[in-house]
Amino acid sequence: MSALVLLARPPAGLNLGANNQILWTIVFTLTLLTLVPAILVSMTPMVRLLVVFHFLRQALGTQTAPSNQVLMGLGLMMTWFLMQPVLVQVDQQAVEPYRQGQISGWEAIQRGAGPPKAYMLHYAREKDLALFVSASMTQRPARPEDLPMRVVVPAYILSELKAGFEIGAVLFLPFLLVDMVVASITTSIGMYQLPPVVISTPLKILLFVMVDGWNLLAGSLLKSF
Repeated sequence: MSALVLLARPPAGLNLGANNQILWTIVFTLTLLTLVPAILVSMTPMVRLLVVFHFLRQALGTQTAPSNQVLMGLGLMMTWFLMQPVLVQVDQQAVEPYRQGQISGWEAIQRGAGPPKAYMLHYAREKDLALFVSASMTQRPARPEDLPMRVVVPAYILSELKAGFEIGAVLFLPFLLVDMVVASITTSIGMYQLPPVVISTPLKILLFVMVDGWNLLAGSLLKSF
């Protein structure tokens, strides 16, 4: 019985406040690591980038080249490049004051959500924001900055999907033209035994390489933000 009392009683000189802060820091870090994939997909430009990369691979006719890992790595690095100013603001407004003990964990979360929300509001369409405001049955705020994250995040995802599909459709057109030309030529000369895609795929890859397609695509995607 006395051993249990000694275990339950904190040792002399133990700083409970510091221990609680360390405990909450560990809990917050583990929770953040768990939510990192969802945050990357829903609150960053990665949605648009991956959609465009998927359209490009389908347009070229290469089902596995580049592989999913390569496209994911490229999308992740471009996302980091685009989101670096936002991450710097989060570090200055929330992470650094919390690290110095100036603010609490909950206040750090509230401050840290400001820069990502401002970024998403910049690219979210008003039509998509109005859709989720009406669906949530909340009063329309006076400023977009007063919208809750449960409205801003899905509206931002819809806007990014629309932008990605628009870029992908424009990207698909020249390769579709190559497919149509090759199919018409092979059909006119009676090459029914050889599928047109066997001829058009190398031609599309050659065309993409000759115009330095990856550089043009990356530059266009960066300029769209």
